[in-house]
This record gives sequence, structure tokens and C-alpha cells, in this order.
Amino acid sequence: MSHLTIRPGRSLRGQPAVPGDKSISHRALLLGALASGTSRISGFLPSEDCRATLHCLRALGIGIEETNATTLLVQGRGLWGFSAPAEPLNCGGSGTTMRLLSGILAGQSMTAVLSGNTQLSRRPMARIVDPLRLMGAKAADTEGHAPLIFEGGGLRGLDYTLPMASAQVKSALLLAGLYATGSTTVREPAPSRDHTERMLRAMGCQVQVVAAADDGGPQEGVANSITVLPCQPSSLPEIVVPGDVSSAAFLLSAAVLLAGSDISLVGVGVNPTRSGALDVLRAMGARIRMDHRRENGGEPAADLSVQAAGLRATEIGGDLIPRLIDELPLLALVATQAQGVTLIRDAAELRVTETDRIDGTVAELRKMGAEIDARPDGFVIRGPTPLAGATVHSHGDHRLAMTLAVAGLLASGETRVLDADCISDSFPGFAPTLRQLGAEVR
Repeated sequence: MSHLTIRPGRSLRGQPAVPGDKSISHRALLLGALASGTSRISGFLPSEDCRATLHCLRALGIGIEETNATTLLVQGRGLWGFSAPAEPLNCGGSGTTMRLLSGILAGQSMTAVLSGNTQLSRRPMARIVDPLRLMGAKAADTEGHAPLIFEGGGLRGLDYTLPMASAQVKSALLLAGLYATGSTTVREPAPSRDHTERMLRAMGCQVQVVAAADDGGPQEGVANSITVLPCQPSSLPEIVVPGDVSSAAFLLSAAVLLAGSDISLVGVGVNPTRSGALDVLRAMGARIRMDHRRENGGEPAADLSVQAAGLRATEIGGDLIPRLIDELPLLALVATQAQGVTLIRDAAELRVTETDRIDGTVAELRKMGAEIDARPDGFVIRGPTPLAGATVHSHGDHRLAMTLAVAGLLASGETRVLDADCISDSFPGFAPTLRQLGAEVR
């Protein structure tokens, strides 16, 4: 079990590289495999989670050449070109791998099993399997969890309203819709990350997104409807994966909180369905600039720069939550240094991620002196509160591990983050990046 040791007190300065977007890396592999022809992926995130998707696709007969760690050539075999796997497909700890592959396997004329590690096997999967069954899939879960078993295709279109906003469930149903007879429509209660829709459209598929207010007036509990028609995606000559805004948020937040800091990040994804953390940091008083906006494959990117600033409390909830669900433990830490009481609500989904991120965040930040309380659906944080170095535990959660490392940069005395190797799930090279910026991390 590895650990990180962090010493406080140094400002951060520089222009570090941000690893490729995790969500887009998964989808680039999956849609590249579904396409007819070769797709080149640059900026790929070589994390444990994304490599789980890569390994599963290879087990399904997809040729993937690794030119280097971040550049791949995917030999797409079309919708029906997958081979039956010889053994269960191991998704490791990646919920994205399991849920999105479920949508593809539901349409295949073969038997396949999806399994995962202990953490993934605790996460809810009936939310995927149940609507796929409504589409006609022969699919089974294990008391609502993995392993998942798929036996043959024969899908029909579906009009389905998600009980909660979920980009993974939405994406699974849209991918299954490529195989279905007729159209497939997914209605979501709040806008969730839309990388799948953007990439499908860039690959020539018909995807229609309609806001409820533009479709004959507001519909109770529905923000958007997304419709896809059966389609064979075309390969893209190159898929450029932007920097991951969730990973960038840890560096930006550290710079905002450490006096004298001034950092710049080049080519970060700023998809509005993902950039809620930037909006919240600005609302709290952070000075974040966004320059050189551009777009590739339908995905917007920009260069970000930030300087240290004083912060004020805020309230985070409602439709904002799906746009920053991964960054909420980090924002809870930021709130410990803001003036006033910050409330984070409507985020009960945090209890069924890699770990219970609500209880884990509260337990570990309290060890460092934070005034933070858990709610069933979030946190209450009082600030500003000085933090003290402590020995804390990641609970095997990469985002909590990075949150605690940032906390260590602010604290008085030394902080040790136990079980820190999980950081490689989303940000390989996190500790060297902090050292590059001037932090004392080992």
C-alpha cells in the first residue's frame, strides 16, 4: 500500500500538463471500436480505469495499437464485428467501462459476462440492466450488482425517463439504441455530461437533443430528451482528447487556496455539462481566466489560468450537481477555507460511487480539523478553518486521495495520505505534477 507525504507552505507556479479526459477516453475507445475503419486517439488517459476498457475491447477481438502511452490506433469492426469473449470481461474498478459496455453487449448476438473488483461489485447496476431489459435485452444482474450476464441481441427502441441524471445510464441506452429497431429516447431530469451525444454526432449518427421547454412546454421532472436512431458510426481520422477538467480542478483549487500561486493549464476540456466546478469556484471568488477556446470532434477546450484569491461560502445543489458530481469532495475542502457556511445538497449519488464519498470526506477532513458535517445528500461546511497535518486514508478512492493531498498543501505540519496508489485510476503522475509546480510531495 503506497502513501503520499505532503508538506505545506509553498505557492504553486507553472504550466503543468493535464492528463486526458477520462470520460472522453473511455468513449473514444468504445466508439472507435464500433466504427467502421481506423480511428486515431491522441491525448488518451492511460489510467487504470481507461485501460480496463482497452483490455475488455481487446478481449472482444478489437485490434488496438499503442503508439505510445497516450496515442492509440483502434481498428473498428463495426456494430457486429465483436468476437465472443473466452472468459468474463474484467472491468476492474471502472463503472464507466461496465455500464457503457453493457449498452453495446446488449445488442450483440453472443453471450458475455461483465465482472469487476470488490468496489465495483458493490455499485448499483440494476439501473442499467432494467431499462436494457425493457429494450428486449437478455440481461441479468446479480442481486442488482455485478457480475452482469448478456445473452444475445434483438433490441427495440425505447422512450425512457431516467429516475436520476446519469451520464453512464444515458450513454448505455444510447449505445444500445444504435442496435435497436426504431428510435431510442432518453429523458433526463437534469443535464448530465453529453460526451456520447457529441461523439456520436461527429461520427455521422442522428442524435437530437431537445430541451423540455422547447418541446411543447416544460415537462415535470424532465430537462432534456435525447433521441438516437439506429446507426453505423463512421470512423474519425483523429479523436483529440482534451485535458480532464476534473483533474484540472485539483490543481486550480490548490492554486486558488495557496497564497502567491499562479498556474496555467493548456487545452482543458470546458464542456458546459462538465465545468460546473469552474462556475462554483468563480462564484466563491476565484479568478479563473479562460483563453484560446477551440473545438475538436464537438468537444470544446480552452486554456485556463488562475491565481490565489480569498473565497466566500456558497450553496451547491439542484441541476448543478450532475455538472460537478466528481468534484464535490474537493469543493467541500475548498469550502473549509471560504468565509461563511457552505451547503452542498442533492448529491446522494456520492454514497454509491467508488466509496461512500460523503462519509469518507467528512471522516478524513475532520481528522485535519475541518468543521464539516454529513447530510444524507451532501455536506455542511463552516469556514474558514485552519487545517492541521494528519495521517488520513483514501478509502481506495482516487478523488478523495487527491482531495486530501490538496488539503495537506494547506495544513500546518506534515500530512500522510495512505493508500494513495488509487490516484492512478484518473491522474497518473499527480504527485510529480505537484512537485513540478513547487509543492513538497513525496
